[in-house]
Formats: sequence, structure tokens, C-alpha cells
Amino acid sequence: MTLRVAIADDHPLFLDGLRLLLDTTPDIDVVATAVDGHELLRLLETVEVDVAVVDLDMPRVDGAEVAQRLVRFRPGTPVLVLTMHDDGESAVRALRAGAHGYVLKGAGHGAIVRAVRAVAEGDTVLGGSIGDAVVEAATRGRTSRPFPNLTDREHEILELIATGQDNAAIAGRLFLSVKTVQNNVSSLLAKIDASSRAELVARARDAGLGR
Repeated sequence: MTLRVAIADDHPLFLDGLRLLLDTTPDIDVVATAVDGHELLRLLETVEVDVAVVDLDMPRVDGAEVAQRLVRFRPGTPVLVLTMHDDGESAVRALRAGAHGYVLKGAGHGAIVRAVRAVAEGDTVLGGSIGDAVVEAATRGRTSRPFPNLTDREHEILELIATGQDNAAIAGRLFLSVKTVQNNVSSLLAKIDASSRAELVARARDAGLGR
């Protein structure tokens, strides 16, 4: 049986490479690609897939939120998170949201293909040493920090916003494009329910950030 796979990643080169890898695997067919979780969810309203492979950090809708939403409206679609984040807290967040697998982007091609097949069969996959990190994170509980609904990248940007840095400075500091920072700021305004950047700064500083 050929597995129908959808993939989402906001890094074009990685997205193209992953699509090439999976499309050249005999039993896998990439039927949809997206540059963020919002676009992927829109595509999945009309495209049937067996597995969704997503990056963890993406603008507008991240990988964990994709998993959470698919649990509600497409519960039969397993989600494999493919990410650079090798910390247990990120993995636990993705798994709690509903992801079936968590594999690092540095894994070999064979490991990624095996993970896609495994989650399609209903298995839970933790690539490489991430399993030990998940156990450690789950044992000590989630790291206490304000705004737990934010991604790691959003927390990082919010911390810099709270210090008064503008989008251009943040982009330079984190080696991101200004557009990526702008997308994350829009997401922060929505998730924190702030009506302006000034209110965002105030709420972040009230929570102890930027000091």
C-alpha cells in the first residue's frame, strides 16, 4: 500500500529535500506540501492523507497545534514532528498535543522513512536519544514559565520584545527574516490576547520577562 503523506515546514530548502526523499521512496507519495501549519490544515480539508509530517516551529500555526487540531477534526491522521529541538520539554509538548512521533531533523534518511511508516501503522516513535529526554522532562514536570501556550521560538521573541527591541533587531539577534519575526509577533498578539505591541510588552514584563 502506498502511504499518502503531507508535509509542512517553513524552510523551503528542507521542505524540498524532504519531499524529494519521501517521493523517491517506493511506498510513499507526497500529496500535499505547505509552508506553515495554517496552510497545511487548509489543504487537509480536501486532501486525504495517511501521515502528516510537520516542523515544530512554524509561523501562524506550529506543529504541536497542527497535531492538536487534527485530533479534533481528523483523528485518524497521525502526526510526525520533524524538528531541530532536541529537548524533552518540546517533545512532551508535541506528544501531549497529539503527535504520534518526534524525530530530529539530523536523523538519517532511513530513520525518517522508518518513522513515517511506523506512525502510519499506529506506533509511537521517539527518534534517537530523545526518548531519554522525554522521560526526564515528564519525570520532573513541565518547565514553569509564563504563557505555556507559546512555542519555544515565540517565548524567545517575546523575551526580546519585553526588552524593547524592535523587529529588525530581533531578526538580527535570532538570524531570522524580519517577515518571520512579524509573523511571530502577530501570533503572540493573538495567543496573549494583546491589542498592541505596547500591551504585549506590558504583559510580558508583568510576567517577569525582559528583566
